[in-house]
Amino acid sequence: MSTTSGRGLPPYARVFVDIRARIDSGELRPGDRVPSTREITREWGVAMATATKALTALRREGLVEAVRGVGTVVRGGPDPEPMSPSAPASVPEPVPDPESESESDPESARRESERRRERRSQTEPALTREVIVRAAISVADAEGIEGLSMRRVSTELRVSTMALYRHVASKGALMTAMIDRVYIDAALPEPPPADWREALELALVGEWRIYRQHPWAMRLTMMAGAVVSPGLMMNAEWMLKVITGQGRSADEAQDVLAFVSAYTSGMALQATRVALEDHEFGMDADQWWRSRAPEFLRHAAEGRFPLMFSVSGPPDVDAIFEVGLKHLLDGLTPLIEGTGSGPGIRPGIR
Repeated sequence: MSTTSGRGLPPYARVFVDIRARIDSGELRPGDRVPSTREITREWGVAMATATKALTALRREGLVEAVRGVGTVVRGGPDPEPMSPSAPASVPEPVPDPESESESDPESARRESERRRERRSQTEPALTREVIVRAAISVADAEGIEGLSMRRVSTELRVSTMALYRHVASKGALMTAMIDRVYIDAALPEPPPADWREALELALVGEWRIYRQHPWAMRLTMMAGAVVSPGLMMNAEWMLKVITGQGRSADEAQDVLAFVSAYTSGMALQATRVALEDHEFGMDADQWWRSRAPEFLRHAAEGRFPLMFSVSGPPDVDAIFEVGLKHLLDGLTPLIEGTGSGPGIRPGIR
C-alpha cells in the first residue's frame, strides 16, 4: 500500500510523503500518472477531501502537475500540450522582437493580433463550463467555500482568470452551477417509491451524503441559502410531490419539508467540524480527540463534569443520523398521513 509508515502524520501528509517517496525512488518517473483522488481514497483509506489536499500539496511543491484529459502526472516528462510545464494553459503574450518588427508598425501589430486570436482558438476549446464547475467543486471540497475564488479555480486549471468569465459570469453564478452539478449527479429516481416514508428516507439520506462529501454545500442549500439552482429545486419538487401525494396541500408539504431539511442540515453541522478539522489540520475525528487529550484530562481531573467524561468516545454522527431519521419520520407520520388528532402546522392540517 504505502511506502512509508507515516506514523504521527495527519492523513493527507501520509499520502503526500508516500507519493513523494515513490517519485524520489524512481517508481514514479517524470510524465507518469500519480494516483487519482479516488485511487488515493481506496489505497490509503482517506476521505476525498484529504486525497485532494494531498495532491494539492504535491502540486504546490512542484512535484506534480495537472494535465487536462490525463490527470495528475509527475513533472518533468514530455509536454502533453505545446507549452512549458510551468506555463499557464493560456499562453502569455509574446514580447515583440525589436530586431524583427517594430511595436509601432501597424502591419506588425495586425499580424500580432491575428497570432493572439489563433492562440486563443487553439488553447481555449478545452475550457468548458463543465470543466470549470468540476474544478471549482474540487477546490471547495479540499479548501472549503472560503478558499473558492475565480482566481483559485483559474490556477487549478492553469488558465487566466479572464478565461473563466467567458463561460461563467461571476463567482455567484459559479456557486449556483456547483450546487446544480452535485444535485444533478445525485438525482433522485423517477418515479419516487410508492411508500412515502421510503421515498423521504431515500431523499434525506441522499442529501446527507451530499453534505458529507461536499461540506461546503450545506451553507448554500439551507432554507435561507445563497443559491437557487434547477438541480436543487428538482430535489425539493421531488419531496413535495411525495408529501402532497398523501393528501397534503403544497403549503403543508413545504412545512414538512422545512422540518426534515432542518434535521438534515442540523445533523450535517455536527459532522462539519470533523470535515473542517480534516481540511485545516489534516486530522480525522479520532486524531482530533487524541490531540485534545491533555486538555480533556485536565478538565476530567477537576471532577466538575462527571457525566461528560463517563462517555466511551466521540459520537458517530453517521449512525446517529440514521437512528434520528427513523424517529423523525415516526413522529411525522400522523402529520403527513393526516391521522393525528393534535394541531397541525397550518390551519387544516391535523
